[in-house]
Amino acid sequence: MLNNAVEVLQNTFGYHQFRNHQQAIIQALLNGEDALVLMPTGGGKSLCYQIPAIVRPGVGIIISPLIALMQDQVNALTQLGVRTSYLNSSLTLDELQAVERSLIAGELDLLYIAPERLIKERTLNLLSQIPLALFAIDEAHCVSQWGHDFRKDYLSLNILHERFPTIPRVALTATADARTRQEICTRLALTDAQHFCSSFDRPNIQYRITLKDKPRPQLLSFIQNEHPEDAGIVYCLSRKKVNETAAWLCSQGLNALPYHAGLASDIRKQNQDRFLRDESVIIVATIAFGMGIDKPDVRFVAHLDLPKSIEAYYQETGRAGRDGQPSTAWMVYGLQDVIMLRQMMTNSQAAPQFQQSEQQKLEAMLGLCEITSCRRHALLHYFDEDSGSHCGNCDACLTPSELWDGTEAARKVLSTIYRTGQRFGATHITDVLLGKKTAKIEQVQHDTVSTFGIGKDLNDNQWRSVLRQLMARGYIQLDPEGYGGFQLADKCRPLLRGEETISLRKEKKQTRQTRQINQGVSNADTKLWEALRACRKHLAEEKGVPPYVIFHDAVLMEMMARQPGTLTQLSNISGVGKSKLEKYGDAFLEIILQHCSASPRQAQPISSNQTDGNDPDTLSVTAHETFALFQSGMTVENISQQRQLKESTTYNHLAAAIKLGLVEATDVVALPEDEFLLIQNTLAEHGDEQGNIRLAPIHEELGGIYSYEILRCIRAAM
Repeated sequence: MLNNAVEVLQNTFGYHQFRNHQQAIIQALLNGEDALVLMPTGGGKSLCYQIPAIVRPGVGIIISPLIALMQDQVNALTQLGVRTSYLNSSLTLDELQAVERSLIAGELDLLYIAPERLIKERTLNLLSQIPLALFAIDEAHCVSQWGHDFRKDYLSLNILHERFPTIPRVALTATADARTRQEICTRLALTDAQHFCSSFDRPNIQYRITLKDKPRPQLLSFIQNEHPEDAGIVYCLSRKKVNETAAWLCSQGLNALPYHAGLASDIRKQNQDRFLRDESVIIVATIAFGMGIDKPDVRFVAHLDLPKSIEAYYQETGRAGRDGQPSTAWMVYGLQDVIMLRQMMTNSQAAPQFQQSEQQKLEAMLGLCEITSCRRHALLHYFDEDSGSHCGNCDACLTPSELWDGTEAARKVLSTIYRTGQRFGATHITDVLLGKKTAKIEQVQHDTVSTFGIGKDLNDNQWRSVLRQLMARGYIQLDPEGYGGFQLADKCRPLLRGEETISLRKEKKQTRQTRQINQGVSNADTKLWEALRACRKHLAEEKGVPPYVIFHDAVLMEMMARQPGTLTQLSNISGVGKSKLEKYGDAFLEIILQHCSASPRQAQPISSNQTDGNDPDTLSVTAHETFALFQSGMTVENISQQRQLKESTTYNHLAAAIKLGLVEATDVVALPEDEFLLIQNTLAEHGDEQGNIRLAPIHEELGGIYSYEILRCIRAAM
């Protein structure tokens, strides 16, 4: 059946090959086995159950927690010619009965259903009357009572194993640490399931975290400088802040809409639909928004408040760049965020054990904010994944922090906390250190303690930074009563006694980043890019679906890079399946041909049988995929991580593009001009009569300083 699965992958979905663990997962389900799948957002989880559901006899039942997700998936699959529907509370009685009739008649390949409807006896009896291909439990982390997205109805899904023991089940999630994975298997009776864990890394996302100064102007500057016309999500902690922030962004000329549980359901739906269908809408939301939103071209996720856990941060930031294109996760935070979240946890009615777990998760989140090393490395380490210590695509790697010996400053802070009774917050502690005679300080006579005024060598913001870093590293803690006062932790004793030292981070000034999205679009191709987007939008409006359901940005980027001249060539672009080719191929081909006739450049022919190196005058399919990612602004390291290639292979693909004149060698190889010319001249001296240049002698002559990848790219330019 695997051959059938490959055929569906290529003809229906328009992809040339499986990614990561997809083939192994699909093979397990085709064999009737259970599976637990951990795969990052945008990693291709949906194909893992959609393809075997189409290939196996019967109907694939997909359990999904949100109506919006079901509608997105059904819209997308319908465009591909897959017989799909859903059962949820949005349907009228007539619509519901029509779906049930289609189900009984064998007219569906997949059926999406909400967990609360699935566990009803009527639904279970209905499913027992039809042949079933598989059960897929999406967003499986919702079963975890320790998680941030817990759904009570998920606890009853073990009934699938009891009622349908011979039907394979697959549980899928993008967010689960080791504890949550075990809980999923236990509660869903997946004890014999195969585990497939892909990397949690999202190399196309740039992580940036900075301190709150003036959060709204900071946010506005970020959006205007880097994402002025892009879709994005801004997360806030409270509904009030969501409304105020959305209104303020609108007053600044941006297209921003609020989303939270306090809005009327029709307004929430209207705002969500606009976000999905328009290409430059910003949603300002509480965490009530996002799970299951399948919009691939969200170019940024911004947090104006600290998330309560790394799991929440990872899932929320993961809503950016699902199409694999460069995107940004940007956040501002402050000590007040920590205090507010602690108070919310303390005031909740949750069990003490749960509260303690939440406190530990918050401390880990603060630690991620305060570290001076690679954020991606720390993020992946939290999910028990090893990674390099330098990712090259987070603020800590791009602009490393400067450290200073904070031992004496830390001792001053710790002493002040102790001498003032371990019950005051950041403002009071800072005022004592700076020697401010406020009414409160005089009232409690803290102007008489020995540490009063000993901290005038630092300013208010610097002392707050010291407090945050000491708390993040576990030297101090907030009092358990939740009033925002600091207490000393046992860990601080060696530091106070002079038995250890501590280095602290100097706060960095915010630097303006260059806009990274679509920076690979040359001036010559800008008109084509806009024309392709306009064509997509027109077709989407005709069909009543979001533009990304027609084609993702990544597909349009590849069209722009390859500029196919025939439908056959267009069909070999990743993401252009048979159904979409028949529906939309002529429209997009006409746009491309018009552009080529108006602005001719050497178009690159595409063959469906191409492999690396078969034809010196064309790029292979896989090299084109690498080239498209490079054009979008991704680095060689990030491309290699995303495509799971050796860096040498990625350089080989780019060398082929250089040779064809698609990109300049100087854009790929970052070397000073004199070194570039030295290599070029050395290469020229070693060429034979046919122009062939062996690299080994050049590598040796240049002392082994330059890698073969660099030499290969410069040789390609010659």
